[in-house]
Amino acid sequence: MAKPPAPPKSRRPAAKRGAFARFFIGIMKAGVIIGLLGIIGLAAAVAIAYSSLPSFDEMMRSPNGQAVEIRAADDSVLVTLGPSYGEWLPYARIPRTMTAAMIAVEDRRFMSHPGVDPIGIARATVVNWRAGGNVQGASTITQQLARNIFLTSSKTFARKGREIILAMALERKFTKEALLELYLNRVYFGGGAYGIDAASRRFFGHPATNLNIGEAAVIAGLVKAPSRYAPSADPEAARRRAATVIDVMVRSGGISAAEAAIADPLAVRFVPQERKANVRYFTDWVLSDVENLIDEPFEPLQVSTTLDPRGQRAAEAALAAETPGGSQSALVALARDGAVKAMVGGRDYVKSNYNRAVAARRQPGSSFKFFVYLTALESGMSPDDIVEDKPITIGNWSPRNDNRRFIGETTLRNAFALSINSVAADLANRFGVDNVAEMARRFGITTPIDRQPAMALGTSDVTLLEMTQAYATIASGGIEARPYAITRIATASGKVLYSREPEGERVIVAPYVAAQMTDMMKAAVETGTGRAAQIGRPLAGKTGTTSSNKDGWFLGFTNELTTGVWMGRDDAKAVRGLAGGRAPARAFAAYMARAVGGTPPEPLVTALDGGDPMLEPDDQVYGLSDGTEPGMGYESADQPYYDDSGAEASGLPEASDQPGASERPGLSDRPSASVRPGASERPSASTRPGLSERPGPSDRPQAAPRLDSEWLDRTLNPPAD
Repeated sequence: MAKPPAPPKSRRPAAKRGAFARFFIGIMKAGVIIGLLGIIGLAAAVAIAYSSLPSFDEMMRSPNGQAVEIRAADDSVLVTLGPSYGEWLPYARIPRTMTAAMIAVEDRRFMSHPGVDPIGIARATVVNWRAGGNVQGASTITQQLARNIFLTSSKTFARKGREIILAMALERKFTKEALLELYLNRVYFGGGAYGIDAASRRFFGHPATNLNIGEAAVIAGLVKAPSRYAPSADPEAARRRAATVIDVMVRSGGISAAEAAIADPLAVRFVPQERKANVRYFTDWVLSDVENLIDEPFEPLQVSTTLDPRGQRAAEAALAAETPGGSQSALVALARDGAVKAMVGGRDYVKSNYNRAVAARRQPGSSFKFFVYLTALESGMSPDDIVEDKPITIGNWSPRNDNRRFIGETTLRNAFALSINSVAADLANRFGVDNVAEMARRFGITTPIDRQPAMALGTSDVTLLEMTQAYATIASGGIEARPYAITRIATASGKVLYSREPEGERVIVAPYVAAQMTDMMKAAVETGTGRAAQIGRPLAGKTGTTSSNKDGWFLGFTNELTTGVWMGRDDAKAVRGLAGGRAPARAFAAYMARAVGGTPPEPLVTALDGGDPMLEPDDQVYGLSDGTEPGMGYESADQPYYDDSGAEASGLPEASDQPGASERPGLSDRPSASVRPGASERPSASTRPGLSERPGPSDRPQAAPRLDSEWLDRTLNPPAD
């Protein structure tokens, strides 16, 4: 009996397996297609990048920012800011140990990969996954070069993608040797040094062609973290990192074990890094003016200045020796034409880069009496006139002297030398606090000036630089000594961008006024409060001390140099024993003795011999210059003016209703002091010596003169009697 036929086997499992196979094959095909498209896209991107790459010469010239080298008056380098580049070394001149060290520590498969290292990427991925963070990178030397030249260091996928494309394009266009040459001459090694030659010169004092294994290892180890491992920042960290590099070089075959044994990182000697921290107060001030003088944002610059390095060191030493503990100090020294010869803005630039010589506003104390006495001299008084030191009351204010005593009648010279408060207050009240304020304005004080009676004793804040400028103007015979520091700016290629031309002289006060002021300041040093400033040669100066000994000042000059010194605390607290005639005067003397020592002493001009002291070119009187409108002689129209409350106001000050100065007998043909704007017509003063009688309200002018061209003609050319 025949067996019945077996039932047909089910085809469903086979169909199921076929569906999975078709799906898998589809996925594979899609992956291949996507991969091919990716490769085509990458190749297209690399081709586009390749076509747009600059030439080798162009990449050699492209800088990593602008380098600025600031030089002193003797052409020595004060500071180099920004990137520093050494000599460009062709690949053939780069030591083999240097290339071996860099390849070993940064990219050991550099000679074989196409710009991107897949093995390195895989290794870094595993290491970072195990560590749970980004602890190892996989960028090749070519990728670092692409980032260094074309990209930023932002950590984004877009930037990484562009970096990979550029790296592969660079590999297609240039040889491995050319890429390594670019890299070693362009990479940053810390301390402002770009390229192995700049790094070698900065850290070892010789060119990169002379590098030994230990020194090459130090430089190669800096790329990972220049700020951490630079010898200028941490020499021991640099040596430890070099030891690691040498070990890697041995394992990668870059050097033999015998060579490694000789290359002891501990034997590497670094050149001392010169510390010029405090000169940065000056160089920072100079840099703030460079961009106002030129418009060159890319070319390396060489800025020549007026600073005297020997004097700068003397200034720093003088302040370090004399500044009271817990206090700050500042110093500015100006030549007769305003050239800055020394500037110290604080005790330690590293701890505080605030420039107290330029930016700090402090009360000047009695050093502000300088403007009070100038007003009196210009108004007709002389150093030999008799004044009276006695109790006075102005409104609700009764000034008193530091010693609580009054000496009675004395000369104007002696009152200044002894810094008698009652006489200074009486002078300011007699001749007008507005006129005193305007005198300070004329001499370059731009800070708000208090118009209350106590301003005569220095209650308005000023800066040391502006006060020194004012005193330097008297040292130069009444001709403005506007501070300047930059004499020349040129590119590294020698193209001159700026060269200072001498400015026309601007007369601030008549020469006889400057001579009389010098005479009184000379007495202050010889017999008055400034005796501690004496240096064994003709000298004039003035002390200044504020209430509770919060500020101490000394400003003075020889025939060659004017120097201002300030001391005090940044928080304006009292400093025990601080007075202008003590530490500031001693610091002044210590600096000046070295700054002008070795030059023959020259006498100060304290009197004018022969000639008419009043004859001056009309366009120079009190600062008037061509094109200056009447009434604008002592300050420009855009210079701020401050009202009685200290608030900035627009326009010129209104004429004061304070009584003015007298015309001294015998000087009736002299131009009126009211040439400067804001000064009032002054009633005749008594010919009797002394200041006890002050004109009453009825003597005061009822209206200010109209400041127009007719007024100027009448003032400069008064009718004959």
